[in-house]
This record gives sequence, structure tokens and C-alpha cells, in this order.
Amino acid sequence: MSTDPEAAACELSPKEALSPDERRRFQDPDVIRRIFADAKTVAVVGLSRDPAKPSHYVPAYLQRAGYRIIPVTPHRGSVLGETTWPDLASVPMSMDLVLVFRPGPECLSVAEQAIAAGAPRIWFQLHIPAGESARRAAAAGLEVVADRCMMVDHRAMADSRA
Repeated sequence: MSTDPEAAACELSPKEALSPDERRRFQDPDVIRRIFADAKTVAVVGLSRDPAKPSHYVPAYLQRAGYRIIPVTPHRGSVLGETTWPDLASVPMSMDLVLVFRPGPECLSVAEQAIAAGAPRIWFQLHIPAGESARRAAAAGLEVVADRCMMVDHRAMADSRA
């Protein structure tokens, strides 16, 4: 295991890897289209205050595209003009989707929180090893997307309509 937190976030263990069948299942274009059609309120776990990080500029893009963003971060205050919440259990409003920007080892806890909060969908951002977490969320009935970038997919969908 690496001691560098950035590198450790992307190290894969066998239980975190997606099989080819899971890759097809958790990257299903129909599920992705349905999420973009149905989800309006997105709780972003791991939203950063740093505009240079994907965990900030992806949610900022989604907010500009019309989604309500709920920042879930231990940093108190606000990000992107929205009040922050320390965890999903603290969020007082319903969420249509949980978007995850956390290292692989933290994803199972986030998936369990999403299940407990009644979220209908969860999206594990690109390059986050979340195989076990995706399987757990799917087994609980959530729609799951894993190892995809929500901003890239949203842009691609918008471009295909143009």
C-alpha cells in the first residue's frame, strides 16, 4: 500500500475491481440517461472548496446545468452557495442522487449512508475503486453508476441532442 493518500485512493484490491459484467451493468447508458432525466437534487459527498479539483468543478458544472447541489463535507459553512452537511444522515432534504468523490476505502461507508438515507441512486466518480460499494448499493435496490464522470457523460448527452 502506498503512503501517498492520492495514490492510495486509486489502488485496487480484488474486491474493488469491477468484472466485465459489472462494468456493463454499472455503466449502462440507459441508467445514465434515466439519472439525467430524473435526478434534480444531487448530494455530493467529498465536494471540495478548491476550484482546481474535479470534486469542485464537476459539481459546479452540474449546478450551472440546473441541478441542485447539496455539499456533503466535514468543512462547515457553504460551498457553491449551498450549506454544507457533515454526512448524508444530516442532510434534511431528499436527494435524487448521491455523487461520490471519496477514496475507494471510504466508499462502502458512503454507500451504506446513501442506503440509510433512502437515496434512490448513487454515482461513484471516475477512477474511484468502488466495486464492493457498487455491488452493495445495487443489492439494496439503488441505481448505480461506477467509474464514470458525471460531467463528461452529461456533456456527451447534451451534445448528442444538439
